[in-house]
Amino acid sequence: METMIKELKEALRFVLSAEFWRMGVLWTISLLASYLQLYTNRLFSRKAQSYPRCHPPISPSLRPVCVITGATSGLGAAAAHALSREGFYVVLVGRSSHSLSKIMTDIKTQNEDARVKAFQVDLSSFHSILEFKGSLQQWLLDYKMHSSVQLLINNAGILATSSRFTPEGYDQMLGTNYIGAFCLTTFLLPLLKRSPVPSRIVNVTSFTHRNVFDVQVDQESVSGACFLRSGQYPFARIYEYSKLYLLLFSYELHQQLGLMDKPCHVSVTAADPGVVKTNIMREVPSRLSQLAFEVLKLLGLLQSPENGVSSILDAALAPPEASGVYFFGGKGRTLNSSPLSHNIKLAKELWTTSYSLFLEASLASKETSSSMSDNLS
Repeated sequence: METMIKELKEALRFVLSAEFWRMGVLWTISLLASYLQLYTNRLFSRKAQSYPRCHPPISPSLRPVCVITGATSGLGAAAAHALSREGFYVVLVGRSSHSLSKIMTDIKTQNEDARVKAFQVDLSSFHSILEFKGSLQQWLLDYKMHSSVQLLINNAGILATSSRFTPEGYDQMLGTNYIGAFCLTTFLLPLLKRSPVPSRIVNVTSFTHRNVFDVQVDQESVSGACFLRSGQYPFARIYEYSKLYLLLFSYELHQQLGLMDKPCHVSVTAADPGVVKTNIMREVPSRLSQLAFEVLKLLGLLQSPENGVSSILDAALAPPEASGVYFFGGKGRTLNSSPLSHNIKLAKELWTTSYSLFLEASLASKETSSSMSDNLS
């Protein structure tokens, strides 16, 4: 009885918060706006708005390698299952060793020909990402595989309802959802460029980015330092910012790679799966998250991970010329993301800020390693 009363009080406090109404009202409106644009495109647009899926090139000398973050459950796990069936050597990246072992077993049970490797990585920790880069390169070398990666899917993401820090002092949600993806992509870009066949980066974003109409991209904002000082943690807004940052990053990287490589050898796409029933809402009071899922199910907007993963697979398996586009709705369909996400000046400023954070973390990591070596000697 006491537990039930406690849960009800927690749910009531949550309902009375501005963040709850932002999620319940504005997120629903932005989702409906995305579907409206999808069907309007289908009815009135004469231009092709979809791309076919292509099978990855597989040869005796090259089995394509796919790195998936947040691969232990939900969309990441669904993508891992599907891409292993496509012939990729799937590299699972996740925080829990137990969950990684379980998903590896599940994939091999359903597909005895699957090739799967798992690495325990915390995407909110620069040092953990750096260690993964070294471990991945060593694994490719040990197994006499081509020293390259053909597909990177930045899927890892959290919805944290309370303020927490990364080891570098960043907001954990921004650290996991955006900064971690930026750092991992920066580390793996040489391996993607080294691929003998066209390679791709897929950034998993969200329709919630449409609720951001003004955003700062200085270090305080990107690292989340300005939010960590606020009295009430604006978690819904921070989640929206993280997904907008991912889009700005995707379009800027597309431009940079397009200018450097003719035709573009490494393509970049964004994928929006819509609303999928995963455990991302685990920090929301359970009664409210269950109610939200029921309402979305009645509206026909809730998808299972197996169905929701379709836009991610569309982005991953689209032809090489599909770069700089935003996949939504499955069946290879694309949309226009928000006008703010296409702000070229903002994207360049975000890149500069993000790379500065990357360099600062790199320097701090080197100093830590040097200090540890001195102590050991």
